[in-house]
This record gives sequence, structure tokens and C-alpha cells, in this order.
Amino acid sequence: MDPVKTAIWCIESRFTAELTLEEIAEVSGVSRFHLSRAFGAAAGRSVMRYVRERRLSEAARQLANGAPDILSVALDWGYGSHEAFTRAFREQFGITPEELRARRDLSSLVLVESLNMHDITPAPIAEPRIVTGKPLLIAGFSGHFSMDNTQGIPLLWQKIAPHFGHIPGQRGHVVYGASYNCDELGSFDYIAGAEVSSFGGLSEEFARLSVPEQLCAVFEHRGHITGIAQTFKAIWQDWLPKSGREPAMGVKLERVDERFDGATGNGIVEIWVPLKR
Repeated sequence: MDPVKTAIWCIESRFTAELTLEEIAEVSGVSRFHLSRAFGAAAGRSVMRYVRERRLSEAARQLANGAPDILSVALDWGYGSHEAFTRAFREQFGITPEELRARRDLSSLVLVESLNMHDITPAPIAEPRIVTGKPLLIAGFSGHFSMDNTQGIPLLWQKIAPHFGHIPGQRGHVVYGASYNCDELGSFDYIAGAEVSSFGGLSEEFARLSVPEQLCAVFEHRGHITGIAQTFKAIWQDWLPKSGREPAMGVKLERVDERFDGATGNGIVEIWVPLKR
């Protein structure tokens, strides 16, 4: 069972009613953490953001059709007050409900339609190897992100590039991208850096991450780096549900070694996904 497709069906068939992440995950047959990661990889947004955007899009259609009572529309779509509805509506569309009702024109709005099931079907991937990853220390540059906003991650890789090979205590020539402090709503911290023997001697500009020993499924993304989102989609939507294994809230690693050509963006990137034992 594909948890993302099941989640979309659940949301689209019930999104006029009250919905929680826990309820959607239960219907989808996976944990909230698993669903948040799978949905984010497939749709580029969090589960509850999709729910919110779909509801506001349908509310916009009602207003453009001349709904007589804005408060009634707000209540119909899960908002407890006119103020809360107006704030969310303006945040998504840049105008107020009153302005849209007066215009009765949706052409300037970007409405969020139901996700197409065919568009989120992942491509098949090779079986991973299951390994126990050793503890390691990573020094680099970090930031806080969410499934709704990952644009800053490539900048971290650009920022670490001039330092690579010159980081105090650096071990080897492998570059790591690590996602950690992940939560069930899709927020996480990310660091791009290298393994070091210790954190001693590092200047304050460097972020530090201690990665514990953890059981991992190690996948290989082959080809251009721009396609790595499809590999993540296949891991979370296809391999994990079929494998019978559960993801752990550990540190997910992207390991880049000499098999990857940074000049062209082509090669092999290993993806280490923590598993429950």
C-alpha cells in the first residue's frame, strides 16, 4: 500500500471534516513520522499544509461565486473566527476574502488542486544494503528547514566547498549532508560538512553534529544529483512500506565520495536511512 496515495485519498474524501496528522497516518498504515517524510518527498510540502491549501482553495471558489457570509465559509473550512480565516487566506493568496468576493475572479490566484496520483508514482530503485553505521563527528554549516522550504540546502553545500580539505581534524575525503532533529510535522536541521576526529580546534563558524551508531538502509542514487528527489520518493513511498521495516528518527545521511563528480553533478550518492532495530 502506497502511504502517500492513501493519504491523498483520505484527505480528498474527508477534507471538509476535521482532520489530524495522526488520523491520516493511521488510515495510511504508517507512523506520523514516516508519512510526513514520504508525503514531503512526493509532494514538496507537509501533509497539513496540503490540507490547509486545499481547503483555502475550495473556500476561494465559494467566495468567487459570491458566498453571502464570509464567516460561514470560514466555519465550513475549519476556521473558528473571521480573523483567523482572513489571516490564513491572505497568507496563501495575498488578498483578503472580502477582496476576492468583490472581484469574483480567480484568475490572479494560484489554487492548489488535488494531487495527481500518477505524478507521485515513484520509479523503482535497487535493493539497499543493511548496515550498522559507526558513530561519527561532522563539522560544517547548518540550517533549519522544513518539507515546505528546502531552498537553502544547496547554499550550505556551496558554503562548505572552499573549506573542504582544510577543516581542522578532517578525516578522509567524504562529504556528508545530514538531516537531524526531524519531527513529525516535517521540520528538520541539516548540516553539510565532513567527518572530523574531534571538535577541538574548530572555529565558532562551524556547526557540529555527533552521529550515533545506527542501523541503516543504504541506497545508491545514480545519475545526476537533480534526480535525487525521485530516489527519496521511492524510498519513502515504495521500499519502506514493502520492506516491513520502520524508519527511525535518527540522522539521515547523504554520503558523497570519489564516485561523484562535483563538476558535472553526475555520479553516485549514498543515502543512509535510519531503521528501527
